[in-house]
Amino acid sequence: MGIYADSEEWADIVPIAQDDGGLNPLAAISYTEDYSEAMSYLRAVMARNEKSQRVLELTVDIIRMNPAHYTVWLYRADVLLSLQCDLLQELEWLNKISLKHLKNYQIWHHRQFIMSRIATLPPTEIAFLARMFNQDAKNYHVWAYRHWLVRHFSLWDSELPYIESLLLEDVRNNSAWNHRWFVVFCRDTDPAVHSVKDLNNEPTAAAAMAVAGEDTEAVGRGNKKIKVNPAIIEREIEYAKQAIRAAPQNQSPWNYLRGVLRNQGRGLEALKDFAEGFADVSREDEVRSSHALDFLADAYAAEEEEQGRERAVAALEMLARRFDPIRRNYWNYRRELMVGRVSMKG
Repeated sequence: MGIYADSEEWADIVPIAQDDGGLNPLAAISYTEDYSEAMSYLRAVMARNEKSQRVLELTVDIIRMNPAHYTVWLYRADVLLSLQCDLLQELEWLNKISLKHLKNYQIWHHRQFIMSRIATLPPTEIAFLARMFNQDAKNYHVWAYRHWLVRHFSLWDSELPYIESLLLEDVRNNSAWNHRWFVVFCRDTDPAVHSVKDLNNEPTAAAAMAVAGEDTEAVGRGNKKIKVNPAIIEREIEYAKQAIRAAPQNQSPWNYLRGVLRNQGRGLEALKDFAEGFADVSREDEVRSSHALDFLADAYAAEEEEQGRERAVAALEMLARRFDPIRRNYWNYRRELMVGRVSMKG
C-alpha cells in the first residue's frame, strides 16, 4: 500500500494507473512507487475535474518529486484560481522551489502566470530576482521572466541603474547587456507586432517627443521604425565604448555597439577610428582585441576604395592565423569572399 491508498482523506478516489501499453510494454518508464501512486491519484482527480485543497497538496507532493512536470503545474494554476487562493503565498512557496531548481523553466512560466493575476508588483519580487541572479547571473529563464515583468509593470525607469550595477560587477555579463538593449530600445514597442505601441490610442514616448518637436532618430525593428532620442543613442555608444576600454577582449560591448549603429542606420565605419585604437592591421603585435579586428573587417569592407577592402582581407587573415585560429575556417571563408570581391573590383 502507499501514502494515498492508506489515507482516509483519499478513500473516495479510485486511482488511475498509467497505461504504458498493455501487460508487456515495449519501453515502460521505471517510476518510483511513491511517484506512480501520486500520479495515479492526480489522473483520477483530473478526470473528475476536482478543484480542492487536497489536490493542491497533491500537486506539491508531485512537484517535489518531479518539478519539470508541466501538466501538474498547469492543473495547479487552474486549482489556485478556482479556489481564489492567496497568490502572494503561492509566490512565497515558489521562491523556495526556484532556489532549489535553478534551471527549471516550468517554475518561471507558472510564476509569470501567477504574477499576471496580481494587480501591483509585490515589494519582495525584485529582491528575490536579485537572489536568483546571485546564484546564476546568466540564468536565461530568470532573465526572460524579468523582461516580461519590466514590460508588464512598466519598470523601465528603475531598470537601467540596476543593469549598470550588474555590469559594474561583471562587464562580461552578456545577459545584462541583452537586458540593457531591451530596456533602452524596446520601451515603446508592442511585443505582439514589434512596432510602436499605441494601445488605447495613447501616444508613445517617441510620438510625444515628435509632437514636442524634439529630435529623434529612427531605430529599425524588422520592417517597422521607432524613434529614439539622439542623446540616448550617443549615451549608449559612449557606454559601450567605455566598457570596451575596460575590457577590449570582451565581445558583449562590441556586439552592443554594432547593434546601436546598425539599428540607427549608421555603418560601422562611423567608429572605425575608435576600433583602430585596439587593432591596427599594419601593427600585428600591437593588436589588443580580436573583436576590434572583426569590427574593422566589416568597417573596411564597406568602404568604396580598394585599399579599404584590402585592409578587410588583412584583418580576416590575422584573425584566422593568429587571433582566433579555432574559427579559422570561418575567417578564411569570409576572407575568400572578400578576395573575390577585391579581384573583381580590380
